[in-house]
Amino acid sequence: MKTIASSFGRLGLLALIVALGHSSALAQGIWKWRDKDGRVQVSDRPPPVEIPEKDILQRPHGARAPMPAPAASDAASMPEGPRVDPTLEAKKTKAQADQAAAEKAKKDAELAKRNQAKLETCQRARNQLAALEGGQRMGRMNDKGEREILDDNARAAEIARTQAIADSACN
Repeated sequence: MKTIASSFGRLGLLALIVALGHSSALAQGIWKWRDKDGRVQVSDRPPPVEIPEKDILQRPHGARAPMPAPAASDAASMPEGPRVDPTLEAKKTKAQADQAAAEKAKKDAELAKRNQAKLETCQRARNQLAALEGGQRMGRMNDKGEREILDDNARAAEIARTQAIADSACN
């Protein structure tokens, strides 16, 4: 019986040591700090960077203190804001300029195409108007596919329609 009791005592003692070791390992990951409103905060994560060193009440074992703020002379030499790689910034600017140039070229090409189509429409309307006003016989195909000759009323209507097209396309 003694061997069982002493074995149990040893196992219990070993379990107690393991449990205490485990809880102390957990306690090492605890941060405590006082926030800007004076309340104590507890977390397993470090406090925000805006919390001053004097307000950190507890840190995990082995955790390093944050780097001290640069002195006034160091701050004057360091640029404000995020650091920017000049070559990367130059490439970005060039890419934006290239994209803007490509968009402008595309718009210019579309405008030139519309102007060319308008010019062609104007020329066709003027030619048709000259032929209608020339007095020679004119014919057109009707909806049945038969050729019909324009009388004076149809010629006048066709001249008015062609003149309206020429006016809109040639201006």
